[in-house]
Amino acid sequence: MTTFSPALFVGGLLAATLLAVTGCGGHEQDVKASTLNKERDPLVVEVSPSLAGRIQISAARAQDVARTFRAAGRVQADEHRTGRVSSPVTGRLTDVFAHEGDSVKRGQILATLSSTELSNTELTFLEAHSRRQLAERAVERAEQLLKADVIGSAELQRRKAELQEKVEEVAAAKSQLNVLGMSDEAIEKLQTSRVIHSISHIVASVTGTIVEQKAVTGQVVQPGELVYRIADLSQVWLVADVPEESAGDLRIGKTVKAEISAFPGEPIHGKLSYVSATVNPETRTVRIRMNLPNPHHRYKPDMLATVSLEDVPQKRLVIPAQALVREDNKDYVFVQTAPNRYRLRQVTLGADLENRSIVTEGISPGDQIVIAGAFHLNNERKRLMLTGNN
Repeated sequence: MTTFSPALFVGGLLAATLLAVTGCGGHEQDVKASTLNKERDPLVVEVSPSLAGRIQISAARAQDVARTFRAAGRVQADEHRTGRVSSPVTGRLTDVFAHEGDSVKRGQILATLSSTELSNTELTFLEAHSRRQLAERAVERAEQLLKADVIGSAELQRRKAELQEKVEEVAAAKSQLNVLGMSDEAIEKLQTSRVIHSISHIVASVTGTIVEQKAVTGQVVQPGELVYRIADLSQVWLVADVPEESAGDLRIGKTVKAEISAFPGEPIHGKLSYVSATVNPETRTVRIRMNLPNPHHRYKPDMLATVSLEDVPQKRLVIPAQALVREDNKDYVFVQTAPNRYRLRQVTLGADLENRSIVTEGISPGDQIVIAGAFHLNNERKRLMLTGNN
Protein backbone atom coordinates (compact mmCIF):
# COMPACT_ATOMS: atom_id res chain seq x y z
CA MET A 1 0.00 0.00 0.00
CA THR A 2 1.41 3.41 -1.11
CA THR A 3 1.69 6.12 1.54
CA PHE A 4 0.67 9.71 0.48
CA SER A 5 3.44 12.29 1.04
CA PRO A 6 2.44 16.00 1.15
CA ALA A 7 6.05 17.09 0.56
CA LEU A 8 6.38 15.13 -2.66
CA PHE A 9 3.05 16.42 -3.93
CA VAL A 10 4.00 20.06 -3.39
CA GLY A 11 7.42 19.58 -5.07
CA GLY A 12 5.90 17.98 -8.13
CA LEU A 13 3.35 20.73 -8.43
CA LEU A 14 6.06 23.40 -8.32
CA ALA A 15 8.14 21.61 -10.98
CA ALA A 16 5.18 21.28 -13.33
CA THR A 17 4.34 24.95 -12.88
CA LEU A 18 7.95 26.02 -13.62
CA LEU A 19 8.09 23.83 -16.73
CA ALA A 20 4.86 25.29 -18.06
CA VAL A 21 6.08 28.85 -17.52
CA THR A 22 9.42 28.17 -19.21
CA GLY A 23 7.76 26.49 -22.22
CA CYS A 24 5.38 29.38 -22.69
CA GLY A 25 8.23 31.94 -22.74
CA GLY A 26 10.19 30.00 -25.40
CA HIS A 27 7.10 29.80 -27.60
CA GLU A 28 6.65 33.55 -27.40
CA GLN A 29 10.27 34.11 -28.52
CA ASP A 30 9.81 31.76 -31.52
CA VAL A 31 6.64 33.58 -32.54
CA LYS A 32 8.39 36.96 -32.25
CA ALA A 33 11.36 35.80 -34.43
CA SER A 34 9.01 34.29 -36.98
CA THR A 35 7.02 37.52 -37.15
CA LEU A 36 10.23 39.56 -37.73
CA ASN A 37 11.30 37.26 -40.53
CA LYS A 38 7.92 37.59 -42.20
CA GLU A 39 8.03 41.37 -41.94
CA ARG A 40 11.52 41.68 -43.48
CA ASP A 41 11.57 42.14 -47.30
CA PRO A 42 14.27 39.78 -48.64
CA LEU A 43 14.99 42.18 -51.52
CA VAL A 44 15.70 45.15 -49.25
CA VAL A 45 18.92 45.71 -47.37
CA GLU A 46 20.01 48.44 -44.96
CA VAL A 47 23.74 48.87 -44.51
CA SER A 48 25.97 50.27 -41.84
CA PRO A 49 27.98 53.46 -42.47
CA SER A 50 31.15 51.37 -42.79
CA LEU A 51 29.71 49.31 -45.64
CA ALA A 52 28.08 52.38 -47.19
CA GLY A 53 31.56 53.81 -47.72
CA ARG A 54 32.35 50.93 -50.08
CA ILE A 55 29.30 51.58 -52.26
CA GLN A 56 29.17 53.99 -55.18
CA ILE A 57 25.86 55.33 -56.47
CA SER A 58 24.97 57.05 -59.73
CA ALA A 59 21.83 58.02 -61.61
CA ALA A 60 20.89 55.72 -64.50
CA ARG A 61 20.94 57.70 -67.74
CA ALA A 62 20.40 57.21 -71.45
CA GLN A 63 23.35 57.43 -73.82
CA ASP A 64 23.88 57.38 -77.58
CA VAL A 65 24.63 53.75 -78.34
CA ALA A 66 25.56 52.25 -81.70
CA ARG A 67 24.59 48.59 -81.64
CA THR A 68 27.21 46.30 -83.11
CA PHE A 69 26.07 43.31 -85.12
CA ARG A 70 28.09 40.56 -86.72
CA ALA A 71 27.77 38.67 -89.97
CA ALA A 72 29.56 35.61 -91.30
CA GLY A 73 31.96 36.49 -94.09
CA ARG A 74 34.61 34.97 -96.31
CA VAL A 75 37.59 35.92 -98.42
CA GLN A 76 36.98 35.98 -102.16
CA ALA A 77 39.15 36.73 -105.19
CA ASP A 78 38.66 40.23 -106.58
CA GLU A 79 36.58 39.59 -109.68
CA HIS A 80 37.92 42.79 -111.23
CA ARG A 81 41.37 41.20 -111.11
CA THR A 82 40.33 37.77 -112.33
CA GLY A 83 40.76 36.35 -115.82
CA ARG A 84 39.05 33.42 -117.48
CA VAL A 85 41.20 31.46 -119.93
CA SER A 86 39.62 29.28 -122.60
CA SER A 87 40.62 27.65 -125.87
CA PRO A 88 40.04 29.71 -129.04
CA VAL A 89 39.55 26.56 -131.13
CA THR A 90 38.30 23.02 -130.85
CA GLY A 91 41.24 20.74 -130.27
CA ARG A 92 43.02 18.14 -128.15
CA LEU A 93 45.44 19.27 -125.43
CA THR A 94 48.92 17.95 -126.18
CA ASP A 95 50.96 19.70 -123.47
CA VAL A 96 50.03 21.32 -120.15
CA PHE A 97 52.71 23.62 -118.75
CA ALA A 98 50.92 25.46 -115.90
CA HIS A 99 49.02 24.08 -112.93
CA GLU A 100 46.82 25.32 -110.10
CA GLY A 101 48.77 27.50 -107.67
CA ASP A 102 51.36 28.59 -110.24
CA SER A 103 52.09 32.28 -110.69
CA VAL A 104 51.87 33.30 -114.35
CA LYS A 105 52.23 36.45 -116.43
CA ARG A 106 49.96 37.87 -119.07
CA GLY A 107 50.72 36.30 -122.47
CA GLN A 108 52.51 33.28 -120.98
CA ILE A 109 51.82 29.97 -122.75
CA LEU A 110 49.91 27.70 -120.39
CA ALA A 111 49.11 24.76 -122.69
CA THR A 112 49.17 23.70 -126.34
CA LEU A 113 46.61 21.83 -128.37
CA SER A 114 46.32 20.23 -131.79
CA SER A 115 43.42 21.54 -133.86
CA THR A 116 42.21 20.52 -137.30
CA GLU A 117 39.97 23.57 -137.22
CA LEU A 118 43.04 25.79 -137.03
CA SER A 119 44.84 23.97 -139.85
CA ASN A 120 41.73 24.18 -142.06
CA THR A 121 41.45 27.92 -141.43
CA GLU A 122 45.16 28.39 -142.21
CA LEU A 123 44.62 26.52 -145.50
CA THR A 124 41.66 28.77 -146.32
CA PHE A 125 43.83 31.83 -145.68
CA LEU A 126 46.64 30.57 -147.93
CA GLU A 127 44.19 29.76 -150.72
CA ALA A 128 42.64 33.22 -150.45
CA HIS A 129 46.11 34.76 -150.49
CA SER A 130 47.02 32.81 -153.65
CA ARG A 131 43.82 33.94 -155.40
CA ARG A 132 44.59 37.51 -154.49
CA GLN A 133 48.08 37.23 -155.99
CA LEU A 134 46.58 35.85 -159.22
CA ALA A 135 44.05 38.67 -159.31
CA GLU A 136 46.82 41.24 -158.79
CA ARG A 137 48.80 39.85 -161.73
CA ALA A 138 45.64 39.82 -163.84
CA VAL A 139 45.11 43.51 -163.14
CA GLU A 140 48.73 44.32 -163.98
CA ARG A 141 48.45 42.42 -167.32
CA ALA A 142 45.17 44.14 -168.11
CA GLU A 143 46.74 47.55 -167.59
CA GLN A 144 49.54 46.62 -170.05
CA LEU A 145 47.05 45.33 -172.63
CA LEU A 146 44.98 48.48 -172.27
CA LYS A 147 48.02 50.59 -173.03
CA ALA A 148 48.68 48.42 -176.09
CA ASP A 149 45.05 48.97 -177.09
CA VAL A 150 44.43 45.21 -177.03
CA ILE A 151 41.54 45.32 -174.53
CA GLY A 152 39.08 47.96 -173.49
CA SER A 153 38.81 49.74 -170.16
CA ALA A 154 35.75 47.68 -169.22
CA GLU A 155 37.88 44.55 -169.01
CA LEU A 156 40.34 46.33 -166.72
CA GLN A 157 37.55 47.41 -164.40
CA ARG A 158 36.20 43.85 -164.27
CA ARG A 159 39.58 42.47 -163.23
CA LYS A 160 39.99 45.19 -160.59
CA ALA A 161 36.62 44.22 -159.15
CA GLU A 162 37.74 40.60 -158.97
CA LEU A 163 40.91 41.71 -157.19
CA GLN A 164 38.91 43.61 -154.61
CA GLU A 165 36.89 40.47 -153.88
CA LYS A 166 40.09 38.47 -153.34
CA VAL A 167 41.47 41.15 -151.01
CA GLU A 168 38.33 40.95 -148.92
CA GLU A 169 38.56 37.14 -148.81
CA VAL A 170 42.12 37.39 -147.46
CA ALA A 171 41.05 39.93 -144.84
CA ALA A 172 38.19 37.68 -143.71
CA ALA A 173 40.47 34.64 -143.47
CA LYS A 174 43.04 36.65 -141.53
CA SER A 175 40.38 37.90 -139.14
CA GLN A 176 39.27 34.30 -138.54
CA LEU A 177 42.85 33.34 -137.70
CA ASN A 178 43.02 36.21 -135.21
CA VAL A 179 39.84 34.90 -133.58
CA LEU A 180 41.47 31.47 -133.32
CA GLY A 181 44.36 32.99 -131.41
CA MET A 182 46.98 33.62 -134.09
CA SER A 183 48.89 36.88 -133.85
CA ASP A 184 49.57 39.15 -136.83
CA GLU A 185 53.23 38.13 -136.68
CA ALA A 186 52.32 34.44 -136.85
CA ILE A 187 49.99 35.10 -139.80
CA GLU A 188 52.73 36.96 -141.69
CA LYS A 189 55.07 34.05 -141.06
CA LEU A 190 52.42 31.64 -142.37
CA GLN A 191 51.95 33.82 -145.44
CA THR A 192 55.68 33.81 -146.11
CA SER A 193 56.52 30.18 -145.29
CA ARG A 194 53.20 28.73 -146.45
CA VAL A 195 53.71 25.95 -143.86
CA ILE A 196 50.47 24.92 -142.10
CA HIS A 197 50.61 24.16 -138.37
CA SER A 198 47.79 22.58 -136.39
CA ILE A 199 49.26 23.62 -133.02
CA SER A 200 47.52 26.38 -131.06
CA HIS A 201 48.54 27.93 -127.74
CA ILE A 202 46.45 28.71 -124.68
CA VAL A 203 47.93 31.83 -123.07
CA ALA A 204 47.34 33.69 -119.80
CA SER A 205 44.95 36.60 -120.11
CA VAL A 206 46.11 38.33 -116.90
CA THR A 207 49.05 38.26 -114.51
CA GLY A 208 48.30 36.40 -111.29
CA THR A 209 47.88 32.99 -109.68
CA ILE A 210 46.09 30.04 -111.23
CA VAL A 211 43.19 29.36 -108.86
CA GLU A 212 41.34 26.84 -111.00
CA GLN A 213 42.58 24.36 -113.61
CA LYS A 214 40.54 22.20 -115.97
CA ALA A 215 43.34 21.38 -118.40
CA VAL A 216 44.36 17.71 -118.65
CA THR A 217 46.66 16.27 -121.31
CA GLY A 218 44.63 14.50 -123.99
CA GLN A 219 41.43 16.36 -123.17
CA VAL A 220 39.35 17.71 -126.06
CA VAL A 221 38.30 21.30 -125.43
CA GLN A 222 35.73 23.49 -127.16
CA PRO A 223 35.90 27.22 -127.84
CA GLY A 224 34.80 29.18 -124.78
CA GLU A 225 35.22 26.21 -122.44
CA LEU A 226 37.00 27.12 -119.19
CA VAL A 227 40.55 25.78 -119.10
CA TYR A 228 42.11 28.04 -116.42
CA ARG A 229 40.99 30.76 -114.06
CA ILE A 230 43.65 33.24 -113.00
CA ALA A 231 43.35 35.76 -110.15
CA ASP A 232 45.57 38.60 -109.05
CA LEU A 233 45.53 37.97 -105.29
CA SER A 234 47.52 41.07 -104.33
CA GLN A 235 44.09 42.44 -103.40
CA VAL A 236 41.10 40.33 -102.39
CA TRP A 237 37.51 40.90 -101.33
CA LEU A 238 36.02 40.28 -97.91
CA VAL A 239 32.33 39.61 -98.52
CA ALA A 240 29.42 39.00 -96.14
CA ASP A 241 25.65 38.63 -96.28
CA VAL A 242 23.90 40.93 -93.81
CA PRO A 243 20.33 40.13 -92.63
CA GLU A 244 17.74 42.42 -94.15
CA GLU A 245 16.66 43.84 -90.76
CA SER A 246 20.22 45.06 -90.08
CA ALA A 247 20.86 46.47 -93.55
CA GLY A 248 19.11 49.83 -93.18
CA ASP A 249 22.28 51.85 -92.52
CA LEU A 250 24.57 50.03 -94.95
CA ARG A 251 26.33 52.36 -97.38
CA ILE A 252 29.57 52.56 -99.32
CA GLY A 253 32.28 54.03 -97.11
CA LYS A 254 30.85 52.71 -93.83
CA THR A 255 33.54 51.56 -91.41
CA VAL A 256 33.93 47.80 -91.07
CA LYS A 257 35.82 45.68 -88.58
CA ALA A 258 36.57 42.05 -89.39
CA GLU A 259 38.56 39.11 -88.16
CA ILE A 260 39.62 36.15 -90.27
CA SER A 261 39.38 32.81 -88.48
CA ALA A 262 42.86 31.79 -89.62
CA PHE A 263 44.36 34.86 -87.89
CA PRO A 264 42.64 35.25 -84.49
CA GLY A 265 43.46 38.37 -82.57
CA GLU A 266 44.35 40.29 -85.73
CA PRO A 267 41.45 42.68 -86.37
CA ILE A 268 41.09 44.15 -89.85
CA HIS A 269 39.69 47.65 -90.33
CA GLY A 270 38.35 49.01 -93.59
CA LYS A 271 35.42 50.56 -95.40
CA LEU A 272 32.64 49.08 -97.48
CA SER A 273 33.39 49.29 -101.20
CA TYR A 274 30.11 47.71 -102.32
CA VAL A 275 26.57 47.30 -101.02
CA SER A 276 24.15 45.28 -103.12
CA ALA A 277 21.22 47.25 -104.51
CA THR A 278 18.90 44.28 -104.01
CA VAL A 279 17.92 41.81 -101.28
CA ASN A 280 18.44 38.11 -101.92
CA PRO A 281 14.82 36.84 -101.94
CA GLU A 282 15.81 33.37 -100.75
CA THR A 283 18.05 34.29 -97.80
CA ARG A 284 16.67 37.81 -97.14
CA THR A 285 20.21 39.17 -96.93
CA VAL A 286 22.16 42.00 -98.52
CA ARG A 287 25.64 41.32 -99.96
CA ILE A 288 28.43 43.66 -98.85
CA ARG A 289 32.17 43.68 -99.41
CA MET A 290 35.35 45.53 -98.57
CA ASN A 291 38.65 45.59 -100.45
CA LEU A 292 41.46 43.89 -98.58
CA PRO A 293 45.11 44.52 -99.56
CA ASN A 294 46.96 41.21 -99.73
CA PRO A 295 50.53 41.90 -100.89
CA HIS A 296 51.96 38.76 -99.26
CA HIS A 297 49.03 36.50 -100.23
CA ARG A 298 48.25 35.71 -96.57
CA TYR A 299 44.52 35.85 -97.17
CA LYS A 300 43.33 33.02 -99.36
CA PRO A 301 39.99 32.73 -101.17
CA ASP A 302 37.27 30.97 -99.15
CA MET A 303 38.88 31.67 -95.76
CA LEU A 304 36.11 32.26 -93.19
CA ALA A 305 35.75 35.59 -91.39
CA THR A 306 33.49 37.53 -89.04
CA VAL A 307 32.44 41.03 -90.08
CA SER A 308 31.32 43.57 -87.44
CA LEU A 309 29.31 46.71 -88.22
CA GLU A 310 27.53 49.36 -86.14
CA ASP A 311 23.96 50.60 -86.45
CA VAL A 312 22.94 54.26 -86.32
CA PRO A 313 23.44 55.52 -82.70
CA GLN A 314 20.24 55.57 -80.62
CA LYS A 315 19.42 56.69 -77.07
CA ARG A 316 19.59 53.65 -74.79
CA LEU A 317 19.64 53.20 -70.99
CA VAL A 318 23.15 51.95 -70.21
CA ILE A 319 24.67 50.73 -66.94
CA PRO A 320 28.20 49.53 -66.13
CA ALA A 321 28.75 45.80 -66.03
CA GLN A 322 29.79 45.84 -62.34
CA ALA A 323 26.34 47.15 -61.38
CA LEU A 324 24.73 43.82 -62.32
CA VAL A 325 23.93 41.04 -59.85
CA ARG A 326 23.33 37.61 -61.37
CA GLU A 327 21.14 35.12 -59.48
CA ASP A 328 19.09 32.13 -60.63
CA ASN A 329 19.81 33.00 -64.29
CA LYS A 330 18.28 36.44 -63.81
CA ASP A 331 19.83 39.91 -63.75
CA TYR A 332 19.33 42.47 -60.97
CA VAL A 333 20.56 45.88 -59.85
CA PHE A 334 20.38 47.61 -56.47
CA VAL A 335 18.26 50.77 -56.47
CA GLN A 336 18.60 53.23 -53.60
CA THR A 337 15.22 53.89 -51.92
CA ALA A 338 16.47 55.86 -48.87
CA PRO A 339 19.83 56.75 -47.31
CA ASN A 340 21.73 53.48 -46.76
CA ARG A 341 18.68 51.53 -47.90
CA TYR A 342 18.61 49.59 -51.18
CA ARG A 343 16.21 47.32 -53.05
CA LEU A 344 17.24 44.52 -55.40
CA ARG A 345 15.31 44.98 -58.64
CA GLN A 346 15.19 42.61 -61.62
CA VAL A 347 16.12 44.09 -65.01
CA THR A 348 15.94 42.94 -68.63
CA LEU A 349 19.09 43.42 -70.65
CA GLY A 350 19.58 44.20 -74.31
CA ALA A 351 22.83 43.97 -76.25
CA ASP A 352 26.14 43.75 -74.41
CA LEU A 353 28.60 46.56 -74.98
CA GLU A 354 32.22 46.81 -73.93
CA ASN A 355 32.07 46.78 -70.08
CA ARG A 356 28.49 48.03 -70.28
CA SER A 357 25.00 46.64 -70.75
CA ILE A 358 21.83 48.06 -72.25
CA VAL A 359 18.78 47.85 -69.96
CA THR A 360 15.40 47.58 -71.67
CA GLU A 361 13.17 47.03 -68.61
CA GLY A 362 13.35 47.29 -64.82
CA ILE A 363 14.74 50.79 -64.16
CA SER A 364 14.15 54.28 -65.52
CA PRO A 365 16.44 57.22 -66.25
CA GLY A 366 17.21 59.04 -63.01
CA ASP A 367 16.98 55.99 -60.74
CA GLN A 368 19.85 55.96 -58.26
CA ILE A 369 21.59 52.63 -58.71
CA VAL A 370 24.66 51.01 -57.18
CA ILE A 371 27.41 51.06 -59.80
CA ALA A 372 30.22 49.80 -57.56
CA GLY A 373 30.05 47.52 -54.53
CA ALA A 374 26.95 45.61 -55.65
CA PHE A 375 28.70 42.31 -54.85
CA HIS A 376 29.35 43.29 -51.23
CA LEU A 377 25.85 44.68 -50.88
CA ASN A 378 24.31 41.44 -52.10
CA ASN A 379 26.42 39.41 -49.66
CA GLU A 380 25.15 41.62 -46.83
CA ARG A 381 21.56 41.05 -47.97
CA LYS A 382 22.06 37.29 -47.90
CA ARG A 383 23.67 37.44 -44.46
CA LEU A 384 20.74 39.34 -43.01
CA MET A 385 18.32 36.83 -44.50
CA LEU A 386 20.17 33.98 -42.78
CA THR A 387 20.66 35.61 -39.37
CA GLY A 388 17.34 37.44 -39.22
CA ASN A 389 19.08 40.61 -37.94
CA ASN A 390 18.39 44.16 -39.05
